[in-house]
Amino acid sequence: MHLTPDVVTPRLRGSFGRPYVYAIETESTQHMAPPDAPHGTVALAEHQTKGRGRLGRVWIDEPGTGLKLSVTLRPPQPVSRWPEITLVAAAAVSGAVPGSTIKHPNDVLLDGLKVAGILADATDRVVLGIGINVGSTPWPDSGFVDADRLDLLVDVLERLELGYNAWAAGLTDS
Repeated sequence: MHLTPDVVTPRLRGSFGRPYVYAIETESTQHMAPPDAPHGTVALAEHQTKGRGRLGRVWIDEPGTGLKLSVTLRPPQPVSRWPEITLVAAAAVSGAVPGSTIKHPNDVLLDGLKVAGILADATDRVVLGIGINVGSTPWPDSGFVDADRLDLLVDVLERLELGYNAWAAGLTDS
């Protein structure tokens, strides 16, 4: 099943994913949302041709498998705290994948194998890329999550929104 807007948006439990930008194929979900995309915009593609991870590493996927998405965030100041968002995202993914752990700063492991990676690109906003191997993996020595992609997407977005809101509230309390 393709994760088209008509399938995903009725299932969302928060504001993340409204708006929802979708493509069958793109170079990278990191570039799908327009520069003026509002906070919480989600861009998802079934396949990326030039996906990347931290330190410029290549992110390979099989079309129609896994989750490849980016979330546009407009965090409060100070910018020096924005790198913490990567850990907020890792906690959201790990919380949605039972039995998983976080490998600091941006990987999620299941049974000791990498199942997800997080990439945050910051300018005047943060575009938070999340890649999760679901159902299979193109890499030897990596793992995957055995889950329904739609259910996992909805769970991750809800956890990410709750975690992000708590993190942002902590900045204003400081």
